[in-house]
Amino acid sequence: MKFNNLSVRIAVALIGIPALIALSLTGKLAFLAFILGIGIVALYEFHVMVKSKGHSANLLLSGLALILIIINAYSEFISFEILVTIFIPLILFYELFRNKNSAIQNIGSTLIGIFYIGLFSASLIKIREFYSYSGSIYDQGGFLIISIMVTIWVCDSAAYFFGIAFGKNKLFPRVSPNKSWEGAIAGFAFSILAMIVLRSFLIDFLQWIDVLAIGVIIGSIGQAGDLIESLFKRDAGVKDSSSILPGHGGVFDQFDSLLYSSPVIYLYLHFFVK
Repeated sequence: MKFNNLSVRIAVALIGIPALIALSLTGKLAFLAFILGIGIVALYEFHVMVKSKGHSANLLLSGLALILIIINAYSEFISFEILVTIFIPLILFYELFRNKNSAIQNIGSTLIGIFYIGLFSASLIKIREFYSYSGSIYDQGGFLIISIMVTIWVCDSAAYFFGIAFGKNKLFPRVSPNKSWEGAIAGFAFSILAMIVLRSFLIDFLQWIDVLAIGVIIGSIGQAGDLIESLFKRDAGVKDSSSILPGHGGVFDQFDSLLYSSPVIYLYLHFFVK
């Protein structure tokens, strides 16, 4: 059973990794479609978890808001303030007619789905398109997205293996009993190291201070994102957000660190990188 599960995980990775690289390098509408797919599926998985708690988040309006937020991050056809001004009153008004369980919990779950998954997914579009706005080479945004994904994978792997080998002090046992401080520190250190290595041959257009900053963000904020998704799953009483990716769980499981760290990385790029 373990061998079969490992084989499935490897097979999915062998298909998924080249696809992620190709989509990241292509950018434009291909990357937009990819992020829309991540956002829509992760939002649905989140709504299923919410439903298991007896709440009824508004999937229709939150899905529409998520799609528009992500598309707007690419095309900027309307201001974000106007989108928020449209959807929040609409969600509140719509709840008057639903009469499903707790209105407060329904509205809260709906807004979390929009702002956590929708807005954070949109940040990935902003990162990918950042260098097109600045007049630099368009492929640089793709190289940065790939580097961020690789660094998250290195961080997760280092935290896992060092946690198994040396983990003695629990990091957050109420949320994720198997994670340790030793593993988290290793993940943090290897995140910075991975960005340093990647800077040498893939993202040499970034300054060293920027590379270190992004490594710190992934090593800290990225790991926090994993804990937060674990909090959701523990509260919902599920092991994985879904089983859509054989051997890997759900889309939300696989992209939790990426989603949570992406807005912070984008803000850093926006304010500090010229």
